[in-house]
Amino acid sequence: MKERVEEFCKQYQLFEEDAVQKVQLEHRFNLAQAFELKEGMRVLEIGCGQGDMTVVLADQVGASGHVTAIDVASGEYGAPLTLSQAHEKIQRTKLGERISFHLETDFLTFPVEEHYDCVVFAHSSWDFHSPEILSSYFKKIRTISSKLLFAEWDVHYTQTSQRGHFCAVTVLALHSALTENDGNIQHVFSRQEIRSLLEAAGFSVQKEDVISSSYLQDGQWEIDYASEVYRDFSRDSTQFHTLATSLYHMMNESEKDSLDTFILVAT
Repeated sequence: MKERVEEFCKQYQLFEEDAVQKVQLEHRFNLAQAFELKEGMRVLEIGCGQGDMTVVLADQVGASGHVTAIDVASGEYGAPLTLSQAHEKIQRTKLGERISFHLETDFLTFPVEEHYDCVVFAHSSWDFHSPEILSSYFKKIRTISSKLLFAEWDVHYTQTSQRGHFCAVTVLALHSALTENDGNIQHVFSRQEIRSLLEAAGFSVQKEDVISSSYLQDGQWEIDYASEVYRDFSRDSTQFHTLATSLYHMMNESEKDSLDTFILVAT
């Protein structure tokens, strides 16, 4: 897959000198392979962020396909590039003709004027504040597409080196439960919860798999962020502060490998 990433970067003149982004792209190509995307597909991506998954989707559907990528965030959100800056960079390449970006866009009010071959949810479900909102998304998706391709971190980690990432995720979820913030972890959904929500929306899971992603940088990034927000717990109740402290120490005594990723293909 590393060779495929290098070929992609050269072909589209994207991320050629960005070693971090190349690692992220490798993971997105692994997801795309598991999703079994086809040329000519018309895809809706929900929670596109800076476009890490979007560019791979656009590559996979080819010149005859199209990706509509939406996100609730504003163009000023994100670092080191804002979402707007990242999208502008992508749209200057040949891939830009195959992508339509829509920021500050809530899918529930987004006017859908076509039937999509598939809808992609890749590492964006933990941004949701409640199961009810995510369920509403799934129910609307059921009316506009016959296939949902879903990917998220798997909290059922199998390597002790991934424990630090799990602890960080838990600290960040607790932090979001106690404070209003725009962090990427608002509600941690497990594979079983997602499956139940999909089935309640009328989907049937046809494929389920786990993709190795321990090599990604996200574990380190989220451990760093959890360490920053940990001090906020000193203002909370004894129970929350005690729990956060336990997780904080366990997190910093652990290795920093990322969690693996589970995928679900539902129709």
